Amino acid sequence: MTVVYTVTMVLLGAAILMTAARLVRGPTSFDRIMAVDVLAVLLVSGIAVHSAVWGEPALSTILVAIVLLGFVGSVTAARLAAQREEGP
Repeated sequence: MTVVYTVTMVLLGAAILMTAARLVRGPTSFDRIMAVDVLAVLLVSGIAVHSAVWGEPALSTILVAIVLLGFVGSVTAARLAAQREEGP
C-alpha cells in the first residue's frame, strides 16, 4: 500500500506543478481561474488519499471547507472576469 500511496502523491505533485505553471503563464484570466480551481481539486485529492491511507476521518471537515472555498472562489472570479470583459 505504501508504494501506491507514494506513486499517487508523486503524480498529484507533478499535476500541481503543471497546474502552477499554467497559473503563472496565463495567458488569459480564465486560464488562471481554471488553474486555481484545478489546484483546489488536486489539494482535496491529496488530502483525501492521505486520509484514506492513514485512517484519519477527521480530515473530511477540512475537505468540505476547501471544496466550498474553491467553488465560491471560482464562481466569484469567473463573474468578475466576465463583467470586466463586458465593460462598464
